[in-house]
Amino acid sequence: MSRLDWNREGQIWPHREASSFIAAGAKRWHVQRMGEGPPLLLLHGTGASVHSWRGVMPLLARTHAVTAIDLPRHAFTTGHDAYAMSLPAMAAAVAGLLEALALRPAAIVGHSAGAAIALQLALAHGHRGPIVGLSAALRPFPGPAAQIFPAIAKALFVNPFVPRLFAGTIDIAGGTERFMWRSTRSRIDAAGMACYRTLLKNPEHAGGGLAMMANWDLPSLRARIGEVANPVLLVHGARDPAIPLEWAREAAGWLADARLEVLPGLGHLAHEEAPEAAAALIAAFLAEAEA
Repeated sequence: MSRLDWNREGQIWPHREASSFIAAGAKRWHVQRMGEGPPLLLLHGTGASVHSWRGVMPLLARTHAVTAIDLPRHAFTTGHDAYAMSLPAMAAAVAGLLEALALRPAAIVGHSAGAAIALQLALAHGHRGPIVGLSAALRPFPGPAAQIFPAIAKALFVNPFVPRLFAGTIDIAGGTERFMWRSTRSRIDAAGMACYRTLLKNPEHAGGGLAMMANWDLPSLRARIGEVANPVLLVHGARDPAIPLEWAREAAGWLADARLEVLPGLGHLAHEEAPEAAAALIAAFLAEAEA
């Protein structure tokens, strides 16, 4: 599979000047950093990259030292084992990067699956600060679907032709714009869409997202989520089709110290549609927690 090239595809990435690459053994992490103040970590969701924070990150950098990373096997982060993409393994990988950076986040903001990783960092790696989950993917599929969907993803994952097939059929299926609208009900700017178009058409990146889905285990997180003592803010787009609002309300009830804020009229990528609104909620929550 052809990897994304930072000097080719990476030319369009927002905040390119804030990027650096961190080597850790065979692993090579793409990291963006900006701002000064208490350290804040941003974790994107499945199939995305640091570009998803392009609007929010500069706003949060007014008061915090913000670090955003490409997750293992996503976008420009390379070298991670395709069979070590479970929630505990990915949280451990992120924890290892934080150790290499000598970075101890005061707070973590995660979008979708990134919120689950943030909670796993609290459960298994000692993070005690506030957590913000944007369109947080915390609820397992109900009933038999909890086993069926990961099993399908795993069956596709072991077939090396599937990521290439997916990447090659995006245009046939109506293009990136249609795919993004149907899956997120979010309308984002041209810069963001260009990045998603690049990612979705790359088999290596598509394989990373598929590996993540094949190894994900939200039921295990659900079994322990009540142990999370961190203050948690959940921010959810009211028309998110990927994670229905009712699921977010249910997840908020599982946590010991959580509240839910709803953004009317927005979808799964609410923080990309309305970065000012999302950043304002995050900043207010962090200010309250830091007071």
